[in-house]
Amino acid sequence: MGPTTPLNALYWQADTNPEGIACVAGRNIWGYRQLAIAVEQVAQGLYARGVRPGDRVALHMFNISELVIAYFACFRLGAVAAPLNTRFKAAELRAVLKRLRPRVYVGQAQLYAQVAAIETDILAADSRFVVGETVVGGRVQPWTTLLQENISISLPELPHPDSPAVLLCTSGTTGLPKFVTHTAATLAAAVEACGRLELDRPQIAINSLPLVHAAGFFVTLACVRFGSVVVLVEQFDPDAVLNAIESYYGTWILGLPVMFVELLRRQRSQPRTVDSLEFCGVAGDVCPAKVQESFPDVFGVPLRTVWGATEVPGSLIHGLQPGPVSRIAPGAEVRLVDDNGMQVSRGEVGEMLIRGPNVAIGYWVGPDRIDPATVGGWYATGDLMRQGEQDDLWFIARKKDLIIRGGSNIWPAEVERVLLDHPAVTDAAVLGVPDADLGERVVGFVSLAAGWSQYLVDDILAGARAQLADYKVPESLRVITEIPRNALGKIDRASLRSLPAAGVPEGAFRRVAPMWVALALTLGALAPNAWAQSWEQTSVTVHYGDLNLSTRQGAETLHRRIKAAAEQACGDGYQPGDFARALVYHRCVNAASERALQNVQVASSQVQWVVK
Repeated sequence: MGPTTPLNALYWQADTNPEGIACVAGRNIWGYRQLAIAVEQVAQGLYARGVRPGDRVALHMFNISELVIAYFACFRLGAVAAPLNTRFKAAELRAVLKRLRPRVYVGQAQLYAQVAAIETDILAADSRFVVGETVVGGRVQPWTTLLQENISISLPELPHPDSPAVLLCTSGTTGLPKFVTHTAATLAAAVEACGRLELDRPQIAINSLPLVHAAGFFVTLACVRFGSVVVLVEQFDPDAVLNAIESYYGTWILGLPVMFVELLRRQRSQPRTVDSLEFCGVAGDVCPAKVQESFPDVFGVPLRTVWGATEVPGSLIHGLQPGPVSRIAPGAEVRLVDDNGMQVSRGEVGEMLIRGPNVAIGYWVGPDRIDPATVGGWYATGDLMRQGEQDDLWFIARKKDLIIRGGSNIWPAEVERVLLDHPAVTDAAVLGVPDADLGERVVGFVSLAAGWSQYLVDDILAGARAQLADYKVPESLRVITEIPRNALGKIDRASLRSLPAAGVPEGAFRRVAPMWVALALTLGALAPNAWAQSWEQTSVTVHYGDLNLSTRQGAETLHRRIKAAAEQACGDGYQPGDFARALVYHRCVNAASERALQNVQVASSQVQWVVK
């Protein structure tokens, strides 16, 4: 079977493999014939309630089988499926629905509370259907009413393959979401291309990526196209994913970097049987090198990088080596160009342009307006890439995120990878801030693993200086609880720009305590030596009679004196990257400092303050 629309692919599977398993969702197992019948029923139910070709149908669900049915029902009618971000709150959803003006809303009970109060002139009272528990109030009808027999209703002819089929919401540069518009024809080409991610043969795909976003959506369509089983995980939870792999003998999985960080953590602490896995791909953002390096030891297969964009799904396929590298898919048209639109030489950095039948037709603005997504047929991705050997493409940075400091280009992804090399750092982000002299300066943000102190900043920066040119090293580095990311897993740099570049978060409480690392890693694996064994006996004496410890200045001066004395007592320190010696050294400094603090005689009310 050659390229075919998603709807025709479903019907083909229902005819040729009617009892084959299409979808597993919770306790529900859907065969292809059963799924196709449900799609026809819901299409008739929507048509009976006034949905016509071109009408928008808002879909607001987690990964449940009803969402899959609703998508295909829209394809059958020629209605435009408009999935809504499940993380949006009421105000955000109201703004999106006001632009879409959907004929019908199909949602899930636990999400509907964010929609309930939206005015009926935006979302009609009789056009709201909800899956799950009955919602109190006269505005909502149960999903099951769409499944009632409507045998007498004749559905329209199948829609033209070049008419809009789905509006995939993605972040816009203005702050307003953009509605990326795909037709049945572009979906067919995209799904065919996605098959090259080893989905073009029978797989059991564990899908925890939201179906309301491009990655989860295209994985599901590709499984239907190629006859694979898709096991839906309603919302990402590492234990739920690992259990699904074990229970269903999952062979294929795609996820965001943050998902694989959690999967590694849980598999190490509570191992599940995962030897059925054949393909694991990471997409959405640059994956930390240490995650890709350790993944095969835990899961038995490599973690492959997959580049993708909502506008051009399937143009690149997974790389075959660690790092942010993908490959040009067979038949894809890809160019790397400079700022003047001229193609760069192999090995040089350029913006990636893509052309092909899988490219979205544009951005939906209204029923009669779709703004183009391409110029001369080429879609400008905004991603800077470098072509390596053969068809390898290495991701360098988002063009808009490029930092230019004193005329030198700095790629945030490169600096972030170096920061992530430190064992304490679990996530990192780098951006440029305006500077009158240099144009921009580099600032960084890191999140640390549990048990590591925010006062490790100097050590992290020392490691970065050992690996990066001086102008690339962040001039300030702030420890924050979590690096903000959008629904697609990408770093939300706009949110980071609203934070101070350095310092302790406003309102945070600090107590007179060591300004060093209290390590949470075990030292049992380290080779014993006299220096390592001596830390328990190391002690220091610090004079503080001249300090007013009820003030921030006095307490911080005490911190510095204790730290300096403890570091001197614990030896010569260590070289950046020598993490084994670093563990022992910091343990020594910490213990000596704690003993020094025990001798500080001051009321607890005098050693606590609020940082403003």
